[in-house]
Amino acid sequence: MTPDDPRAARTRAKLRQALLDECAEHPLEEIGVAALARRAGVGRATFYVHYADLEALAVDACADVVREAVEALHAWRGRPDPVSAPPALHTFFAQLAPHTGLYRALLSPGGGGPLGRVLHHDLRARSLAERTLAGAPDAPLVASAVAATFTGVLADWLHGLLDGTPDAVADQVWQLLVALHMSR
Repeated sequence: MTPDDPRAARTRAKLRQALLDECAEHPLEEIGVAALARRAGVGRATFYVHYADLEALAVDACADVVREAVEALHAWRGRPDPVSAPPALHTFFAQLAPHTGLYRALLSPGGGGPLGRVLHHDLRARSLAERTLAGAPDAPLVASAVAATFTGVLADWLHGLLDGTPDAVADQVWQLLVALHMSR
């Protein structure tokens, strides 16, 4: 099977859903490959055809949160409101609750961890592309700062190091990001 094979895509989707269902009941560190494969209706060997380990599956299962974060941060056009985050960013933060435990396992405080690396990479690339296209000065510096700030704030909030409702945190991180963009 190739990665584009519809059967492979269906199997990966089953494994991702099984992981999300398991993580709703147990912490990631308590989940085993055999039980997860059974829940997905596939063999253990099939699991390893698609993923090296549970962490790789978990990052893949959480890839949507990365795409949603990147899109939410870039869901505005024109001059950004410096105080209120775009509605997509509010929605993003509000929808994190069902899998907070899984995100905490993959995104360590400060923004590290496997999901943090993916989020930082994707967010920096999108920010860099947009700033470069706009001819903004210091595009690489600001893109790195934006990615690090968002990833770190998100991780710290998920780990309870920052207080605030999803709406309050969305507005606060937005204000930080707008200030970064305006600083150069």
